[in-house]
Parts: sequence; structure tokens; C-alpha cells
Amino acid sequence: MQYKDYYAILGVPRDAADDDIKRAYRKLARKYHPDVSKEPQAEERFKELGEAYEVLRDAEKRAAYDRLGARWQSGQEFQPPPDWGSGFEFSGDGGPGHAADEAAFSEFFESLFGAARQPRGGAQAMAADHHARVAVDIEDAFSGAERTITLQSPQADASGRVRLVERSLQVRIPPGVREGQRLRLAGQGAAGAGGARGDLYLEIHFRPHRLWRLVERDLYMDLPLAPWEAALGCEVQLPVPGGRLELRVPPGSQAGRKLRLKGRGLPGQPAGDLYVQLQVVLPPADDPKVVQAWQRMAAELRFHPRAGFEG
Repeated sequence: MQYKDYYAILGVPRDAADDDIKRAYRKLARKYHPDVSKEPQAEERFKELGEAYEVLRDAEKRAAYDRLGARWQSGQEFQPPPDWGSGFEFSGDGGPGHAADEAAFSEFFESLFGAARQPRGGAQAMAADHHARVAVDIEDAFSGAERTITLQSPQADASGRVRLVERSLQVRIPPGVREGQRLRLAGQGAAGAGGARGDLYLEIHFRPHRLWRLVERDLYMDLPLAPWEAALGCEVQLPVPGGRLELRVPPGSQAGRKLRLKGRGLPGQPAGDLYVQLQVVLPPADDPKVVQAWQRMAAELRFHPRAGFEG
């Protein structure tokens, strides 16, 4: 996926005022409109201009886009940072993962703002509601937790310049919360036209963990074993969220085998399962004694792992 420099596409500096962005877009849109333009690739250029304008005309999308900084060049290979969008507060159903236009935009746009769609409930109904993505630890999903989160919200000052305003909230993470689930904080949105405050919807995402992966309600982890542990069987103390769990590895276990522990995944109705995938790790042959041990095994066991290749 290639990075798109929306400022370069519209031919404006990064500190351009809203009126300058609007004028630049209108001028270029007239030039490249596919119904009248004779320019080569006019239709593609026109779509690119529309996408750039969609981002830069919207104070929230522009502020989010500007967080990426200016360290990428147009056409450069790009992937959004892992924490993209976390802690960034948007009005309505907008923001990263929640674009609100019907137009089909590029893969780059969708990686930042999501596939284009209309906000649920209509613009007026959602006007006072806010939306934000927050990253939590997998352990919090198992035990529940009280956490202080800090959100940044883009707000325009009297001159129309957008600045980021921070606020902190105390949030209860309920046990069993899942990836992508929304938590509703009543009255924590913006004030609507009638004075009543809207709600804040927090979309939950899990921080990467060095041992565990959550898929829906199921917890996955890899278990390294020595060859003799896999061959003879063993008992292992597994580190799991909230403590440790004893696992019996059956004799003759092969690398890649999955062991299932029913109900030891994410709490819920029903609870998820824990899947442990076995990995056989070989001792490094970097010592003469280890090499001799491997050579004795090769001579005495007469084991032929590719016997099925013959005949």
C-alpha cells in the first residue's frame, strides 16, 4: 500500500487555511472533472482530489492524518502504526475505522478511516455522540479493571486552527470484553443542540502480548518443548491471565499439535477455550557433547522421518 500526501495532491502547504484548501480543490476539480477534462487519467486524478479534500476539509480527519507527521513521501510503502487511532476522540461515528462518506476511496484511506459508510442513526441523532478507540491489556479482559484513559480531541479555535485537547476519564473494563466491542459512557459526549450531552462510545482493542492471542473468546498460545518432553510427555505450568495452569502433555506429541482446555478462554456465556500449540525446540548443536548426543541418537534410534517418501 502506498502513502498518499493529501497536501501535495491539492498543492497546498501543511499549514494551509480551510479557505485555501477549498479554493485549491475547486480549481483542480474543474480542471480534472472527467465530463469536461481532456487531461490524461483525468478520472483517476479527480477521485484522488476528492479523497484528499474529504480528509483535509474535515477538522477531525485532518488532525488525525497530521498525527502521522511528514516523514513519508507520496508513493512510499506504508502501513498504519499498530496504535493508529487509539486515544483519539471523534464526534459522531467518525474517526479511524468509521468514515462517513458513500464514496469509494483508496486502500490508504480505508486503512486510516475505514471503509466508507453512513453513520448509524443519521447525522442529527449522532451529532452529540463521540467515538474513540482505546487499547487495553488482554489481562483486563479476563479479570476486569478500572483504568484511567486519556483521549485527544481535535477542536478549532477562534481563528479556525485545529488543536488537540486532552481529557482523562475513569473507565471500568468489564470481564469478558471482546476485541472491537463498544463500551457506552452515558453523558460523556458533546452537548447537543438542546443542551443535553451525548454519549461516548469506546471501541476496545487489545495490545499485542508476547504470549497470548485472543480470537473472539478463544485464547491461543504457543508452548515450546524439548524433544524429550514431546516424546515422553510432561507436565508444564502454563502462564495464563490471572495466574498459572497445569497442563499435561501426552507422550508422543508432535510439533504443531493443539491441545484444547475447554472453558479456560475469555469469560462469558459460554466461556471461550484455551488452545495450546506445541512447538518442539531443538538444543543448539554448538557444543561437542551435544553433537555427540545427537550422533548417538542418530546411530541407535534408526529413525527415518522420510520413510513415506519411498515407494
